[in-house]
Amino acid sequence: MLTLAACGGGGGGGGSTSSGSTAPSSSAGGAAVTTPADPAPTTPTAPASPAAPATPASPSTPAAPAGDTAITLSKAAASQFLAQATFGPTAASIDALVASNKSAWINSQFAMPQTLHRDYIQERTAAGGLTAYSMLESFWKQAAIGDDQLRQRAAFALSQIFVISMVDPNVGTRSAGVAGYYDMLGQHAFGNFRNLLQGVALHPMMGIYLSHMRNQKEAGARVPDENFAREVMQLMTIGLYQLNQDGSIKTSGGKPIETYTHDDVMGLAKVFTGWSWAGPDQSATRFNGGNADPARDWTPMQSYSTYHSTSAKTFLGVTTNGSAEADLKVALDTLFNHPNVGPFIGRQLIQRLVSSNPSPAYISRVAAAFNNNGAGVRGDMRAVFRAVLLDPEAAGTGSAKKLREPVLRMVNWMRAFNAKSTSGRFTMVGTDDALSGLAQSALRAPSVFNFFRPGYTPPGSALSAAGMVAPEMQITGEPSATGYLNYMQGVIPNGAGNGRDIQPDYSAELALAAQPAQLVDRVALLLVGGQMSGTLRNQLITALNGVALPAATATNAATIATAQKNRVYLAIFLTMASPEYLAQR
Repeated sequence: MLTLAACGGGGGGGGSTSSGSTAPSSSAGGAAVTTPADPAPTTPTAPASPAAPATPASPSTPAAPAGDTAITLSKAAASQFLAQATFGPTAASIDALVASNKSAWINSQFAMPQTLHRDYIQERTAAGGLTAYSMLESFWKQAAIGDDQLRQRAAFALSQIFVISMVDPNVGTRSAGVAGYYDMLGQHAFGNFRNLLQGVALHPMMGIYLSHMRNQKEAGARVPDENFAREVMQLMTIGLYQLNQDGSIKTSGGKPIETYTHDDVMGLAKVFTGWSWAGPDQSATRFNGGNADPARDWTPMQSYSTYHSTSAKTFLGVTTNGSAEADLKVALDTLFNHPNVGPFIGRQLIQRLVSSNPSPAYISRVAAAFNNNGAGVRGDMRAVFRAVLLDPEAAGTGSAKKLREPVLRMVNWMRAFNAKSTSGRFTMVGTDDALSGLAQSALRAPSVFNFFRPGYTPPGSALSAAGMVAPEMQITGEPSATGYLNYMQGVIPNGAGNGRDIQPDYSAELALAAQPAQLVDRVALLLVGGQMSGTLRNQLITALNGVALPAATATNAATIATAQKNRVYLAIFLTMASPEYLAQR
């Protein structure tokens, strides 16, 4: 039987979960394209203050897929695109995109320097103000005001596939390590998936979270820890079931064909033995956590031959038995070249950015870009993100595509209304609680299965009956819906964060308070991509007109100012509470 993680379930293509069949997986294989040169990892010597990671070399940008256009975008179309590709549109970013085009915007984002979260952690450390929540401060800050929006948005999407969680105290107390992990995701977001996969596998925070750090070879009754070996297949590369390029599940005798068996897990687990903390030597003391190198929390793990399995390691149709580095290369190459990776990862990136239920054709187009970027390279993440964002289905209007998760709603509000932090630190923490917060905080998923699974569908719902999924609904219920409304009712007029540290700028909206229709249209452009229905628009205009705005006299300036603010607050709150906002189009 296929053994799943103790926390249960699965995130395979098609959203199914299983602990069932024993059909062997096919031998890993891929399209006849070039993969990047990927030397075996070397023993790192951790510098006291390592240089910022450089963006990996990438092949020349391939031609834009169908759906891109150089014609002038409407403001509504620009806002819709920015809701997918960034943490939310601003008036300035909408105008800039209208003056350009999607493809040029993406290229400019690819060229933009990465903003490093670990830089912020170093600043807080130097100031003597480092806390377990400092990484969250950095997340909100970069999401709200960072220039490298596509990279930060991509890193957030990847963090929900390659999950580590600060809920685990062994991870959560290591702010520099978590920041380094998130920076690593951002670094490789525009590089090659093979390098991203190695970055994940060797990062000490993943080593702690999925327990392959200090994993030892088999001896007597001891067997290697299988946690990471299982999840790197199940959740991060190939999923539970063999897939066609369009994401549909392959079957045999009417049953899904599993991609791997428990024997594959056991074989792969041996590969991930003998890896532990980086440092200038490979002593037993260092392997077990002693003599800590100052950069070890963010430096890739190194191998310790004494603890690496020397027996044959068979998985996914291949066998290897070499050094830790050689075995790792075989394992990651095998996973990287498996035909499932393109549709499995492509579908999840579409879900995180654009649509919960992409068509098979959309998945196939994104998988094709993964398999070959047009220049013979497999795994080019730039090609993948272009394919996701420039597909005709991404630009389609009308029907709802996905539920906005709470973190994205919050940052959307910050960006739409130019929120700034009084302290400069964006000190907003503790948004996990469903009743008093957002029911979600970045990098604080309850398990390796993220906040929600890609195949989740509300049981007994019309979506379920239609064979559709709504991942974000897994953290949506009466408590979280009520908590969100209560939370935003306080945030919109008063600001957010500790001591209301984060304050919006409503000056542009206040200038329209006397023209309810124009005020509603501005809010609609910033929050719902200009796609507000006539019914909701009329309801909001009526509600705003219900807030009396008296004629000016010599003594009622304060009364008028209060009424203007209340109209603005009401327009924003009612929009953000509406199904038309909560369901991104």
